[in-house]
Amino acid sequence: MTVEMVAPAWMHQQVTAEQYAAWTEEQCAGIEIVDGMVLVCPSPFKRHSRLARLLANALDAAAGPDWNAETDFDVRLQDVPLNNRRPDVTVYRAETIDVAPTRPEHVLLVVEVVSPGSETTDRIVKADQYARAGIQFYWRVEQAATGAPLVYTYVLDPATGRYRDSDVFAGVVKLTVPFAIEIDLSQI
Repeated sequence: MTVEMVAPAWMHQQVTAEQYAAWTEEQCAGIEIVDGMVLVCPSPFKRHSRLARLLANALDAAAGPDWNAETDFDVRLQDVPLNNRRPDVTVYRAETIDVAPTRPEHVLLVVEVVSPGSETTDRIVKADQYARAGIQFYWRVEQAATGAPLVYTYVLDPATGRYRDSDVFAGVVKLTVPFAIEIDLSQI
């Protein structure tokens, strides 16, 4: 016996920022909006979720009182057409904790943890979107089946509006920008 999956009608129509604002938290969970269209995101594996949470905790501790680091919430990159992404980790201005939606000017750093099926999106598409939105720092984390993950760091080049490669870390991430941080990846 086969079951045909039929996507609901709302998945075939562009969503506006006003429509999205009226949706419940449950309706917004597990999706991103790209060029106004709903993109369903598969549930991450436990390793992915743990890595994102541990990175968020380390970034939050290192960021000081002016910045917060959280996992899994919308960042509104653009209103028309609507573009909402849900980075695995977002470092944002602490003073904007109650401001919704979170906008690029509130965000210092986004982190994407690459999983099977998200390679092209995390390596190319999201990096381009975050750079065009003006988010200053982008980290991409590649998961190894065994061993510590690799962390690729990027810094926005204001002249080109694109990210330029910075450092790649295996073992320990040790940086002074955007703030002093040291993360032992072998503990993750």
